[in-house]
Amino acid sequence: MISLRHIILTAAVFASAGGGWGAETGRVERNVPVRMRDGVTLRADVYRPEGKGPFPVLVLRTPYGKHGGRPFDAFLTAGYIVVKQDARGRYESEGEYESLYSYGPHDASDGYDTVEWAAKLPGANGKVGTFGISYDAFLQWRLAALRPPALVAMAASSIPPRLTDLEGPGTIRPGRRLDWYYCGMSPNMRLRSGKPGPTTKEEARVLWNLGMEHRLMFFLPWLELPADVFENDTDEMMAWLRNPQLDPWKLLDACREITVPNINVVGWYDHCNDSIELYQGMRRDGRTEMARAGQRLIIGPWSHATHGKRKQGELDFGPEAEVDLNQIHVRWFDHWIKGTRELATQTPVRLFVMGANRWRDEPDWPLARARSQTFFLGSSGHANTPKGDGKISDQPGPAGTDQYVYDPRDPVPTLWTAAKFTIPADQRVLARREDILVYQSEPLAEPLEVTGYPEVVLQVACSTPDTDFFSRLIDVAPDGSARDVTMGMVRARYRHGLQKAALLTPGAVTEIKIRLRPTANEFQPGHRIRLDVTSSDFPNYDRNHNTAADQNADAQLVPAKISVHHGGNLPSRLILPVILGAATGSPANIRERVTAP
Repeated sequence: MISLRHIILTAAVFASAGGGWGAETGRVERNVPVRMRDGVTLRADVYRPEGKGPFPVLVLRTPYGKHGGRPFDAFLTAGYIVVKQDARGRYESEGEYESLYSYGPHDASDGYDTVEWAAKLPGANGKVGTFGISYDAFLQWRLAALRPPALVAMAASSIPPRLTDLEGPGTIRPGRRLDWYYCGMSPNMRLRSGKPGPTTKEEARVLWNLGMEHRLMFFLPWLELPADVFENDTDEMMAWLRNPQLDPWKLLDACREITVPNINVVGWYDHCNDSIELYQGMRRDGRTEMARAGQRLIIGPWSHATHGKRKQGELDFGPEAEVDLNQIHVRWFDHWIKGTRELATQTPVRLFVMGANRWRDEPDWPLARARSQTFFLGSSGHANTPKGDGKISDQPGPAGTDQYVYDPRDPVPTLWTAAKFTIPADQRVLARREDILVYQSEPLAEPLEVTGYPEVVLQVACSTPDTDFFSRLIDVAPDGSARDVTMGMVRARYRHGLQKAALLTPGAVTEIKIRLRPTANEFQPGHRIRLDVTSSDFPNYDRNHNTAADQNADAQLVPAKISVHHGGNLPSRLILPVILGAATGSPANIRERVTAP
């Protein structure tokens, strides 16, 4: 529900871009000019709280348009001025947009200049915090490395440290990326440059739904995509597709220059939860003790666009999963900017244990007390589909092999939202697919908590010089529902890393190691642990063409016959980070609570 206060604040608008401040408070001034060091003018909306101040300032820089989006009532009520600014080259700001796929020098300096400008606003007290998720968080990490004197704290969430974490190995993840460009970024580029085509997100979405989505998702090869997809960003995007092993971001390196604390709120199902590595990087390499000790990480059962919500897809994680992110951020900034010391007794990490559906405080991530427990894959040669004979057990069985054919013309479809965000999807809809091997345990007699990074080791042979391997950890309930817990993938040619491409020898057995994405899940008594193995998840990940060619430049698609060996001298296995004693309570130094973070 929109509050009366929000209506009053957003109705009281100063229309003039360069007008002065009025005597009243509780207003927003639109398109305030902010001059950068190179003479380019960016524009920001400035929201003022009621009262005389002086007030600290919170800054949000975004490429998505400063009008609309998250309301700021909680920040205004708490006594903060809020500045929301269009990034360079976007919407009302001048200059040329600097691509996410290159190292734009102004992303950092514009942020620095904006923070220092905000600190000197009328009624400001000189202290500034920054906030925002995803791309908005990326802009925070860039500016923080320059250490603007007025910056006191950050709330940068849900952005990975490397561009190559955001995308698939050696290529784009088409489901998110093509939608993001065509419907999100490119319309404003067309408007600013006068090019034909949709100039608003709403117009682009109509065309997308009328057939553009299907056309682009199955377009081959990516290097020949039409220019109206990426518009002004075409050159940068194509340059990266020719060298997709390169990472222009290097945000982990920037940690060594940052002096302020950050709070990172992220979800187990967030495709950007590699941002956890930035928490680790700051704890390890932050420039000051305050920066190292002041990091905070909150991980819930959420997707990228649903932080703080109890319901993800069709699954409800219960009332404890529902949290007020605005209040979390208010308490964070109150602690660091206003000196309230509200967070002085809190541990650095709060995580939500799915299955048990409870919050728990931890001293760090990953959990030092986790113990690796190995489970072995086995079958009588027919692990295809959940009705097959694939098994998971704590002892290796006799030598055996399971086979499937991966045809890139008929990939395993991604189970996600219409907005293309990953969720804890029920895998039963894929139960008839013969190109998915299914291995599952007997029903558990006791709870088993898995918290950390599961790992899968596969002994495989493939008929082609390249293919992909996907492993998905699944929690199977007594009613047959099969909840996705976490997954991971490896493109075979990059199994030793993006810098060490090596094709497969067709027919030869090769060991493939797959680290799954982070998770915390307690498998309940009567539930089964299940592992699925396949070679596609499209369009969340690009289809592997199964050839030796550059798959960003070549359109040929070839089926691959894949064998997974297990038992004997070729033990394919699942390695889980198990938290011992989780069912009977954690060690005394770990506080388990059911209150929101």
